[in-house]
Amino acid sequence: MEDGTLSGKTTLVIGASSGIGLATVNLFADAGAKVHAAARRKEAIEEGTGERDVTAHALDISDREAVWRTVEKVGDADGIDVLVVASGMNFPERRLEQLTADAWDAMISVNLSGAFYAIRASLPYLRSARGLVVLISSVSGSWPDMSGPAYQASKAGMTELAHAAGFEEHQRGVRFSAVLPGIVDTPILDNRPEPPPREVRDLSLKPEDVAQACFFLATLPERAYVPELTILPTAIQALGKTSTATPPVSQAEG
Repeated sequence: MEDGTLSGKTTLVIGASSGIGLATVNLFADAGAKVHAAARRKEAIEEGTGERDVTAHALDISDREAVWRTVEKVGDADGIDVLVVASGMNFPERRLEQLTADAWDAMISVNLSGAFYAIRASLPYLRSARGLVVLISSVSGSWPDMSGPAYQASKAGMTELAHAAGFEEHQRGVRFSAVLPGIVDTPILDNRPEPPPREVRDLSLKPEDVAQACFFLATLPERAYVPELTILPTAIQALGKTSTATPPVSQAEG
């Protein structure tokens, strides 16, 4: 991957039906990777990738057995050089006093446990390839904001999962990177109690920006990796606060 392309490499992107996941699928396919894309809405992947050579899979990342079957299918056929986990969810009723046990469990299942299922199932293939895992986390896991305790806890867990897995697996050549975006103009913003206005969305990161960060990580030479990468929209965010007089926005994508 030192030539700046992904030619000859196999990438599995989970959470690929829209937003960051779909943008990553398209960018990696354009860079020559053999891309497998998985999400609940397989048809959205097929529509969003157009004429690109992408293999779509229907997958609920919270279903551990389904994750294992899909990963084995991909890995046994093509190996796995890069795993990108971009699945994520949030919901309007996110305040602590609104959270139910079922809502908490659903959030942790999709945003954190699913990442573990995918990593654990992929590990033999990643070790064989001396590969890379990229987890799309969020700055909300590090800085208080209005994305809600369940979302923030799940994203903090995802970041630390990347750190701990990288600590254990580096001697086997497997690298783990957590990408921490600020606000990104994706459909998940529509699930906020008050979706941000157009002027805020226009100044937000775009999915393609985060995909470019993933591409940077995937094309580093094998001797180098980035454990954690934070990416923020220049005009409206700084760590822990907004940076202009535009309407307040929370740090997180969700």
